[in-house]
Amino acid sequence: MRPTRVPGSFRDPAGHLFVADGTLYRRIEPAGREGFDRLMDSGAYDALVRDGLLLPHEDAGEDQGARIIEPEPIQFISYPYEWCFSQLRDAALLTLRAQRTAMRFGMSLKDASAYNVQFRRGRPVFIDTLSFEPLGSGPWVAYRQFCQHFYAPLLLWSNSDGQLGRLSQAFIDGVPLPLASSLLPRASFLRAGPLLHVHLHAKAEQRLAARKGPPCASGPADAGRGFTPRHSVSRRMDALLDSLASAVSNTSWKAASHWSGYYADQPSYTDEGQAAKIATVTQWLDRLRPGTVWDIGANTGRYSRIAGQHAPLVVALDGDPACVETMYCEARAEKLEYLLPLVSDMSNPSPAIGWANEERFTLEQRGPADVALALALVHHLAIGNNVPFPAIAAYFSRLARRLIVEFVPKDDAMVRGMLSGRRDVFDTYTPAHFEEAFAAHFRVEERAPLAPSNRVLYLLDAR
Repeated sequence: MRPTRVPGSFRDPAGHLFVADGTLYRRIEPAGREGFDRLMDSGAYDALVRDGLLLPHEDAGEDQGARIIEPEPIQFISYPYEWCFSQLRDAALLTLRAQRTAMRFGMSLKDASAYNVQFRRGRPVFIDTLSFEPLGSGPWVAYRQFCQHFYAPLLLWSNSDGQLGRLSQAFIDGVPLPLASSLLPRASFLRAGPLLHVHLHAKAEQRLAARKGPPCASGPADAGRGFTPRHSVSRRMDALLDSLASAVSNTSWKAASHWSGYYADQPSYTDEGQAAKIATVTQWLDRLRPGTVWDIGANTGRYSRIAGQHAPLVVALDGDPACVETMYCEARAEKLEYLLPLVSDMSNPSPAIGWANEERFTLEQRGPADVALALALVHHLAIGNNVPFPAIAAYFSRLARRLIVEFVPKDDAMVRGMLSGRRDVFDTYTPAHFEEAFAAHFRVEERAPLAPSNRVLYLLDAR
């Protein structure tokens, strides 16, 4: 099989990622050999890996003057616009720690893109081995990019609504600092972090653009060259990193929403019905023993935790940033290494974006999962978002090989609440139409009524 270049790995002339025989490799071109060799020989690589800051790799030989390495696999690739607030903040602090560690060995990050961070075993890790270069005497070239990818989004999020986290999807090269400055409240001018790293930074960038034209943002090596701090970073880089770390650490967001308290107030389940649901899902997962589970509409992760007892990786997807924040903070505190919570709205899942719409994958392209859970979800899609059963079934069949799905009938309290105050135009919202639509894409392995309610669980196998 011919090697296939990873679509999103083309901007750095120092090297790129490719897949051969199902294994991911990184090719380091001659242009990138000096920086890579310095990273390895200086001791920086060993220190970064030992501290859990950098993804380790194995040497895989050479090819026509290029060095080939095999990075440790990441089980599921996620993107900054899918992270909750604390995930983005943890990724920012990791990037600063990586820079500080690299400096001890005469190295520096030449770019600080949030896309260079992934989550592995519940914690962030830097994945781009080619982002390191010998430490120079000038300013930190990745400073602007760090502020655009991390600090500005965190500030906007902490000063307003969690939905602003999706700005990173619209601005793949980071939130422009002048835009961030204009959106922040006036009170932010009175705080050192926002004043220095966003407001004054944005003004300096605008003045530079007026004199010389806009700073280039086409490649990682150029990111950050648009703004030079007044003091010499060669002598005071530690002060800059201290200031950024303090500014990032001082951001906060209170995760609260209607859905984050869903489990505490459920009118649809008696204790008996909830116990039956948990027992059935547990039994089916124990029998299937999947490698990956996607909990679609996970809320705060009750069933994600159950799935984690039977699968090494559970991707918990929910459209509510507060629910995902709750899941992530609990998983981090309890060291639940199997759990990866992500913000993903099934009525509008992550699209393919970037150059030629190929740099960032859709959710579907990152699958399929061995098993997907769609519990208490379909009625939100079918009635809350007017998505017909056939469309839901077709999409789910592309996301997972097997599906555990719950049907919630019209006489259920949750559905009655959704229909109150609006016209019921959902004549085909019936068990028969549900089963017919899903039968076009799945084979029914088991069906389990959840007495005393009229809800039903289905275990389905994609055709």
